[in-house]
Formats: sequence, structure tokens, C-alpha cells
Amino acid sequence: MSSRGPRVWPLYAGGVLGPYGSTMITPMVHEVAVGLDSSVTVAAASVTVYMVPFAALLLVSGTLAERWGRGRVVRASLVVFGLVSVLCAVAPTMEVFLLGRAVQGAANAFITPLLVASIIDSVPEERRGRALGWFAAMQAAGQGFSPLLTGVAAAWHWRLAFAFPALLAGVLVLLPPDAAASARRATGAVSWRVLLNRRLGLAAALSFLSYLGAIGLTVLVVLRVADDFGFGPVQRGLVSAAFGAAGVAAAGPLGRWAERSGPRGRGMVLNGLLAAGLLAAALGPGPLPVVAGVLAAGAAVTGIRTIVNELAATSAPSNRGGAASLALAAQFFGGALAPVLWVPLYDLDARWGFAATCTAPLAALLVLLTATSLRRVPGPLR
Repeated sequence: MSSRGPRVWPLYAGGVLGPYGSTMITPMVHEVAVGLDSSVTVAAASVTVYMVPFAALLLVSGTLAERWGRGRVVRASLVVFGLVSVLCAVAPTMEVFLLGRAVQGAANAFITPLLVASIIDSVPEERRGRALGWFAAMQAAGQGFSPLLTGVAAAWHWRLAFAFPALLAGVLVLLPPDAAASARRATGAVSWRVLLNRRLGLAAALSFLSYLGAIGLTVLVVLRVADDFGFGPVQRGLVSAAFGAAGVAAAGPLGRWAERSGPRGRGMVLNGLLAAGLLAAALGPGPLPVVAGVLAAGAAVTGIRTIVNELAATSAPSNRGGAASLALAAQFFGGALAPVLWVPLYDLDARWGFAATCTAPLAALLVLLTATSLRRVPGPLR
């Protein structure tokens, strides 16, 4: 996946943690509520408790980490993430559990954007698209497979679901990437002003709109296959997992395509594919068209993530971490808004309310058509 030594893989593997941690509770809220002698409402709030500090810190985490030094910040954050995952697994009360979830989210704000920045700096320009494609695939895998893996774990005991993120964080601490990934040392004086540029604004807009559609899909497709086709928990988990599987499968071809073409053309095609996938998942007359729509959307979102990460991290070479974290914050806000916006429309008219999610990629097409900041930026900062 990279020509920069045998241990660049942690940069890609680390992309799983954020999406996995954010959605891992959803299949097992009932089990968590019963296990901690609480209510389903409080247990479900653990998703919000994770997201709020995650989103808030993303606004500043990348720039602060560039000032303090990427390598030390990522290692410390992985240690914290792993320890609080164990804390969640052994939590005796709901209060302790929620505290652990909040610290999980805070720690991840100092992991994901720095991995994107490190990939840009440590991978030659001619292989940048492929590298970012693999990272986006790992994010898709985390988002898509999280409900399935945690649901299966919860069938034995919900506490087992926290073993995977704790183990992965531990492995990444013990087997870090090679020195190139941590080449940017602490500077103490990274500018915030460099983040005020059109290229980063475009990346943030595309990031927001992609997750506004993608999270709408992951929430509503589960409702639809249960309501229309009577799918049970395992079947629903497999449908959700198709999103991540498509992202992983498409990573290689999408990365090679990225190395031969500019972001505008790719963005137009991929957002068109996302719109088509959303329509198929919403209006398909049977399970197969719905799954085909999920697969198309999973591949499209992986490609869009690649574009977003490239635009963001190349928008401010002296503060790549800060730029990547701001684009990721926009992604979160799109994901956070999705259930609030799309679920009421689904309740009004299930299939056409679901189909309304395709307005997000259509808006992204308009953004791309009017964008003036898509010039390719040469090689990584050395």
C-alpha cells in the first residue's frame, strides 16, 4: 500500500477507530441499558456523549497537535482510547460508562485527522490517491462493520464489544508506523490563519454533504428492510455491513483513478453514484436492489472521502493536521444532522422520505460545478 517501509499500515488501520467507536452502541442499546440498570434513552445518549467532545475538539485538535508534535499526540491519544475502552467494558454504573464514552470521543479527535496529515506527508504524490483511498476504505469498514461486529458480540455479552477497539488501539501503540509518519515535529507556532482558504472550505462542504447522505442511508436502510421485508437483527447488520465491504473493495481502483484524474471529475461521478445508490436503497422493490444501492453508496462515499482528505490536507501545507480536523468536523456535523433531518421525512412517507436523502449529493454536484479552488497541489511537504 505504500513504498515507505513495512509499518505504514497503522496509518490505514487507525482509520477504523473513529467510525467504529461512534456507531458501535446502536445495535446493543437495550443490552447496555439492562446491564447497567438504566433506561434505553440514557444508553442511547452514549452516542451523543461520544460525538459532542469529538466534534468540539476537532475544531482545534489538528492545529494543537501540529504545535505539540504529531507522533507524541497520536501515541498518547491511542493509549487513552484503549484504556477508556476497557473502562467502558468494565463500567459498574451508567455514569462511569458515559464518562468513558466521552473520553473515547475526545481521544479520537486527536487521532483521525493526524493520520490523514501523516499520509499526505509520508506518501509520494504519485501514490497519494491510492494511500488516501485505503484510509477512506478503513473508515468505511469501521462505519459499515461496527453494527454487525458489536451486534454479534452483544449476543454473548455487550461488554465484549469493547474488546476490539481496545485491542486495536493497543496494537497501534506497540507497532507504530515508521518514522516518516511522525516526521513533522512540534513547531510551537502553527498558524490558524492558513486555514481560511477556499480549498478547505470546499473540502468541508463536500465532507458535510457526503455524511448528510451517508448517515441518512445507514439509519434509514435498517428501518426500511425491517419495515418492508421483515429483516431480523443479523440480516439488518449484514445489510449495514455491505456499505463497509463496498468501500474496502473499491479502495484500490478508486485510489488508482485518483492518481490519474482531478477532484472535480471524480467528485461529479461519485456524487452521482451516491445519489443513484440512495434512490435504489429507498425505492428498490426488493432486497436485492436495496443492497445494490447500499453497495453503490459505500463505494461512492469511500471515493468522496479520498477527495475530501486530499483537498483538506493540501489546502494548508504548514498546518495539515488542522485542515484535516476541520474537514472531519464538517463530516461529523453532517452525520449529526442526518437523523434529525431524514427520520421525520421517513415517518411521513417511508420510501419518498428516504429518497429525499439524495438531495445531499445533488447539492454537492452544484458545489463542485461552481468551485474555483480545485487546482492540483504538488508533492508532500518534506
